[in-house]
Amino acid sequence: MSRLRTRPLSIGPLRTFECTARLLNFRAAADELSLSQSAVSRQIQSLEEELGVVLFLRHSRTVELTEAGAQLLRTTSTLLHQLDNTVQQVRHSSQRKSIAVTTFASFASMWLIPRLANFQSMHPEIDIRIDASDKPIDLSASDIDIAIRYGPASRMPANAVHLFADQLVAVASPQLLRQAGNIHSPADLARFTLIEASEPHVSHLDWLTWRHWLQAHGLQGLQPQRWMHFNYAYQMVQAALNGQGVVLARPPLIAENLANGDLVEVLPGIRNDSPMAYWLLVGSGGPQRIQVQAFCDWIKLEAQQTQAIMDDAPTQ
Repeated sequence: MSRLRTRPLSIGPLRTFECTARLLNFRAAADELSLSQSAVSRQIQSLEEELGVVLFLRHSRTVELTEAGAQLLRTTSTLLHQLDNTVQQVRHSSQRKSIAVTTFASFASMWLIPRLANFQSMHPEIDIRIDASDKPIDLSASDIDIAIRYGPASRMPANAVHLFADQLVAVASPQLLRQAGNIHSPADLARFTLIEASEPHVSHLDWLTWRHWLQAHGLQGLQPQRWMHFNYAYQMVQAALNGQGVVLARPPLIAENLANGDLVEVLPGIRNDSPMAYWLLVGSGGPQRIQVQAFCDWIKLEAQQTQAIMDDAPTQ
């Protein structure tokens, strides 16, 4: 079996191979596949001839995989699992309306997911898949319908729809303020732990840092009681909710926490405007699908409410 073949393999023999290799029994494989034992044996033999290698060592009562068989099984198992999942998704999607949305993890956790129940109550017939990833996905090369992104206008494509602007505010839990005292001026922050992101600073995200905020208020040399760093915005806010320090947060992501009093602005009226904003992008085939248009209409209304809350922010 030394002759090399280059043509693609048929899926049938591969499925028979995977079943036989998994069970290490021709009769059991025949039962699972609803085939005769001789049919299984013929398909395995045909596959071995096609590949030019022996896949099984046949013993009197048992079989075992060769090294080549084990190598083929690792790939075949993964590919058949992916194929079966895709087939199920295709069958499912052919009967139901669905949309796929991508956005960054903190926005998904703190803004989008808490509001999804409202959309689902309005459109119970639409299935939703959320792909929460901080790495932008190319809508033209994926099955994603909608993207919600965060950045300056200069980094957005021409078809991006502006949802709402962004700001930065200093917030803490009432529990922490009861323990450590209120904050009357930016200088009082020296008595507290300051919470911020731990990833390396990126030029267009520098405005999110305490360093930038303190400089804007003439406090370049201020040193807090301690620093606390996290990877994601929702982790930073969770730490603040637990009374572990003061965090610079984005009002759109903590609107509910502010409304119910779990977090309070420690310096009301001092909000740094941001060069960043939240944007809606739709894949090329999206607008033609009724469910995608319904989701876009809904999210624009939610965005208007968020912008209205920000416009009503306290001022000095």
